[in-house]
Amino acid sequence: MLYAILCYHDEDLVGSWSREQDTAVMSKLAIVQDKLKKEGRLGPVARLLPTTAATTLRKDDPPLVLDGPYAETKEQLLGFYIVDCESLDAAVGVARDLGAANPGGAYEIRPVGVYQPGGEAR
Repeated sequence: MLYAILCYHDEDLVGSWSREQDTAVMSKLAIVQDKLKKEGRLGPVARLLPTTAATTLRKDDPPLVLDGPYAETKEQLLGFYIVDCESLDAAVGVARDLGAANPGGAYEIRPVGVYQPGGEAR
């Protein structure tokens, strides 16, 4: 089963890290990523640009495109992992490892349904 591990944190706090602090956190995360990669369980990983670079599509009638993020949240989605785990407990374990490398914020773990255009979702 594929799981998305969505990484939430205070964007202002993370953005205030020095280059050295950011490099230290990314190095710790790389250890977890390397382990998952060797096990063949690591899918796409993305670090999102700041929310100031976001565009939002409001599903009004008619739809409205706005500059910036307009979700009501205290923490922002900063990135995500896709991991292949045999169970939710295993995915929670991966999130715990990531959390130990990058304290603060939260990880949301969600099963991923793979959709192939013209095919069935699985």
